[in-house]
Amino acid sequence: MASIALFERQWATYRTMVSHDLMEHRALASATAAALEQWLAQRPAGQPAPAMVDLGCGDLALLAPMLQTLPLGSYTGLDLTPAVLPLAEAALGSVPYPTRWVEGDLLAWVDSDGPPVELIHSAFALHHLTDAQKGQFLRAARRRLAPGGLLLWGDVFREPGEALNAYRQRYSDRIRQGWQGLTLEQQSQVIDHLSSFDIPAERGSIEALAQQEGWSWRWAWQGTHQAEALALLTPI
Repeated sequence: MASIALFERQWATYRTMVSHDLMEHRALASATAAALEQWLAQRPAGQPAPAMVDLGCGDLALLAPMLQTLPLGSYTGLDLTPAVLPLAEAALGSVPYPTRWVEGDLLAWVDSDGPPVELIHSAFALHHLTDAQKGQFLRAARRRLAPGGLLLWGDVFREPGEALNAYRQRYSDRIRQGWQGLTLEQQSQVIDHLSSFDIPAERGSIEALAQQEGWSWRWAWQGTHQAEALALLTPI
């Protein structure tokens, strides 16, 4: 019961953040939709509909309308928190392609054996990985992505040369000064979380690491707070 109560408190905070657009979820969702539509339009005719895996899918509150219109071959939503998977399934509703809902760790998925997929998407999940784990993810995801596929990485990132502690302080100040949609207790919860668990990639370093692991990196969208952004990665 304690774990359920904790989830409900944390989920209430998360939903408030999304409803007040405090982390620019709406612009990120729009940029993701535009990137996917452009990628699909450029695919050679006659190819099978692409399989998509969403690592850290959450509840799909913002992405479901886009996913409902995409000509996918299949969709797999994976999340470490099992309680969000029924919410995501309900948000997506009936679609004309098979869906799977998996409780699991994103690193474990990319490291596992399985058929390659054309689309890998992850939003606001990879910043919880250490730098070494991010390298592991990029290396393994390169193997799991089919030729001509696309990795969409939406997340928070540090500015070039910005130290982790400086980023955490800057983001904490942003929460205290601009997130009036949250109670003071909720603000403290978010700050405690980011101070303990958030390790956003530094932009220059992660681009260099991605290239080293066989990726071409392009920024498709960058938010107004020098943090949130969407990167498109394609195999070199």
